[in-house]
Amino acid sequence: MQVTFHSVDKVYGRTRALDKVHLDLDPGQIVAVLGANGAGKTTLLRMAAGLIRPDHGSVTYDGEPFRADDLALRRRLFFLPDFPPHFSGVSLLHSLGLLLRLYEADGPDAPKKVAHWLEAFDLLELAEAPVVALSRGQSYKAALIALLVIDPELWLLDEPLASGMDPRGLSILRTEARAASRRGRTLLYTTQLLEAAERFADRACILHRGEVRVFESMETLRARAADPADGVLAPLLEPLRDS
Repeated sequence: MQVTFHSVDKVYGRTRALDKVHLDLDPGQIVAVLGANGAGKTTLLRMAAGLIRPDHGSVTYDGEPFRADDLALRRRLFFLPDFPPHFSGVSLLHSLGLLLRLYEADGPDAPKKVAHWLEAFDLLELAEAPVVALSRGQSYKAALIALLVIDPELWLLDEPLASGMDPRGLSILRTEARAASRRGRTLLYTTQLLEAAERFADRACILHRGEVRVFESMETLRARAADPADGVLAPLLEPLRDS
C-alpha cells in the first residue's frame, strides 16, 4: 500500500503536533519514525490509522482519501498501540476470534494459524485465560498474533520494541516484519532509540516538534551521521542515542 501525507497539520490547543508533514511511504519498506517525547510520533501513527483527521492537508492510501465508513480500507491496515486494546470480559482466544471476525480473517485456516502463533509466542497455555490477566508483554504478543493472521497491507506499530515483549517475541516480530516487507507490505513503527531503527528499518523519519526534519534511507542516515560537517543531523540524533 502506498501511503502519502500531503502537507498535514495537526494542532492540539497551543501545541502543533504535526507541522506541514509530507511523506511518501512505499510498499515493501520498513520505516522507523524517530523522535523524542512530544515529537509527534504517535499522532502521525494515529493519523495514518484514520483515528484522527488532519486540521489541514490529507492522507491518501493508493491515491484514495480515508473515509470512516470505508470498511474495506480499514481492513487493509492494522494499528497496534503501545498498550493494545482487547475485548474485555473474555478469554484471550475469544478476543482473538472476535478481532479476526471484524477483519473477515476468520476463515477455515484461521484456527491452525492462531494455534501456531500461540505456541510460537509461548501463549498456548494462556489461551483460555482472561485477557485482563495477561502481562503487558503477553498482551502485546496476543495483539501481534491477530496482526500476523490478518496479514494487512499496512502495519502501524507504536513503540513495538518497548512493548514489554521478551526476546523471543521481539525476534519473531523482526523476522515476520521483514518477511511482510518482502511480500510488499508497508510497515511504519515508532521508537525513541536510534539503535532500534538502525537494526530494524529501511528508512528513518526523524520528527522534531511536529516537523519531518529527516526522511532518509538507513544507509544515507549512517553516512550523514559519520560526517562531522553535517551540523543539521547531530543535534537531532543526540537525544535518540541509548546512553
